[in-house]
Amino acid sequence: MRENSESSPSQSTSQPFSTDHLAPSIPDFTEDPIRKPVPQSVVSERNRSRTLWHLYHYGISSRAQIAKALGLTPAAITKITARLIDAGIVAETGDMKGSKRRRSIGLNIDTERFHFIGVKFARSLVQIGVFDLKGKCLSLTDMPRVSDDTIDAAIAATHETIDSLLQTDPDIVAIGMAVPGPYLHGTGYAALVSSMPHWRNINFQEEFGQNCPVPVFIEQDARAGALAQRLFGGLADSGSLAYFLLGEGIGLGVIENGRLVYGNLGASTELGHVSIDAIDGRKCECGNVGCLECYCSAGAIHQRIDELGIVPGSGSMAHLEACQALFALVDGQNKDTEQTREARRLVAEIGRYVGYGCVIICNAFNPRRIVLGDIGALGGRHLLDSAQNVVDERVIPEIAQSTEITLSSLPTDAAVLGAAATAITQFLDRPSYFRTDRPPGNSG
Repeated sequence: MRENSESSPSQSTSQPFSTDHLAPSIPDFTEDPIRKPVPQSVVSERNRSRTLWHLYHYGISSRAQIAKALGLTPAAITKITARLIDAGIVAETGDMKGSKRRRSIGLNIDTERFHFIGVKFARSLVQIGVFDLKGKCLSLTDMPRVSDDTIDAAIAATHETIDSLLQTDPDIVAIGMAVPGPYLHGTGYAALVSSMPHWRNINFQEEFGQNCPVPVFIEQDARAGALAQRLFGGLADSGSLAYFLLGEGIGLGVIENGRLVYGNLGASTELGHVSIDAIDGRKCECGNVGCLECYCSAGAIHQRIDELGIVPGSGSMAHLEACQALFALVDGQNKDTEQTREARRLVAEIGRYVGYGCVIICNAFNPRRIVLGDIGALGGRHLLDSAQNVVDERVIPEIAQSTEITLSSLPTDAAVLGAAATAITQFLDRPSYFRTDRPPGNSG
């Protein structure tokens, strides 16, 4: 039987999670106004991907169960799984109970066998982690703090760390990177990195994507965070999800109908540079006035902390340290002092600006869920409640009531985990692209 039988449907069945909506994290920006027939090789790879996604979400399954769930013939599934078994991605797990008391052989992915490097670039912060296929953190390294003058040194140190990891861990099959937006996929450059202009000189594709022994995938940090929320945040069935990144910059990643939203050049959803005060607002490095990033990014919060003198010694702290100190004043002390009252007022102020961002997200994208993550989300319930009040006041009631706004529950930073999720998504979407048979100790 020809492999095109993979696409012939059997009985239609419903399932809570549809693999048909899954899309690669790296978009194709080439113009193709006329849709061409899909080559058979693409159809076959798509069905291999659908099979992997089913096993990834549902675990051990028989060939008959997979065929029924995906609407493919048993013969097609036999051919698909044989290819995946030969590649070492899927393995038989032994007998399991089948329908009509028949014995079936279970199939599953060994999620601990495949490792992925995730690298987060966030202005002054660089983190490098190693994760398994299910997002379990195997190691996490915080690189030395980066300034605009030390970016080249940080890049060199990142190369050294990646090379060391590849040499010592033969199970690493891909690398994902999360970089500040707006990231222009077609060029490899970030169009703007506020307060750290030298990052704009780094072509991430050329710097890391060439001469690497494993595939490298690069994504804008907030979109990477959205992938992490979908894969590891218990939101696998969310066809409409927005990840609102409140880090050293402000970012937004949107998944609509299971697909990441990119726009032309991949620079859409740049929420941080949407103006919330176009007349008297603060001047932004992007050239706009009143950008949201000027009010609720970690740098903007740090500036307000310094202005108010809430945290002693904040002027010599990193943005993360100053924000953590502020939020600790609100959450960790019950004393009703002027300092704690001032801290609560500031967190409420920050939350209102976050709420303005949520209003924009609600009206522009109408997601089912908005997840707040990164440094600003450490403000916790106080910040979330303030943001929710703004949404309740300013968004059409039907939309506000149907939009769930939550704090990220991921145990690891969503951007570095999202970097790994970018590579993991590609692994599941395009299994034939990856080498899974590297001998131990060989990074070539």
